[in-house]
Amino acid sequence: MVDEFDVAQTLRGGIPDKARAWAFVRDFAAAWAEPLADGAGTRAEEMEQAEKVLGLTLPTSLREAYSLIGTRHDLTGNQDPLLQPSELFVHDEFGGVLVFRGENQGCAFWGVRLRDLDQDDPPVFVQSRDGWVPFLERVSLAWVELILSETLLGREERLYNACELPAGLIRELPSQFTRVEFPEYPMWTGTEDSPVHWFSAPGKLLRLDGQSDHSWLHVRGRTPTDLESLCATVSGHWVRG
Repeated sequence: MVDEFDVAQTLRGGIPDKARAWAFVRDFAAAWAEPLADGAGTRAEEMEQAEKVLGLTLPTSLREAYSLIGTRHDLTGNQDPLLQPSELFVHDEFGGVLVFRGENQGCAFWGVRLRDLDQDDPPVFVQSRDGWVPFLERVSLAWVELILSETLLGREERLYNACELPAGLIRELPSQFTRVEFPEYPMWTGTEDSPVHWFSAPGKLLRLDGQSDHSWLHVRGRTPTDLESLCATVSGHWVRG
């Protein structure tokens, strides 16, 4: 049942390929928002027009991702949004990068190197404060991260909270929540907020940015009750009371 959906349990064994990634996106959307309807994907004509304007061919995984969930802004467009096909552009640095996602104030971008566009599911890089650095090794993984982060930082503030955790409370997290089997990756803000780890429980989603003496924990509940229970479990100083 939806009430029993747990990200860590659903991703047990990891995400070995893009088919597994797309299946998770469907399951997650149904549990945390609304099921993906036929109109959730970007139309093929829009993708073809973008390719024509850019003068390049998009990787298969990127086309599939847009076709799956490209118009679901509730899951892709809250904090660091997915760019629409007409907004895709090539960043000239780093040998050329096709950018498909941007930080909401233009402080960071996510994309695929032009030299990797011929790969089916190429690696993704992020332009962080340290320059362009590896983000995740496949577009399909980056899409799962996009869905998780954009849901975590969604527009319903009553379902979100955050706190800065000291080292002692960070060490307690694995005994309180289940670590999600998802690769470590860098936060665009820099090494002090990296690597990123995810934890979960049914109806609860947690992202830990970094593992320093004081790292930020961002949390979201599927319902207000889920969030209240989550915050009661972690004895941090929550931003929202």
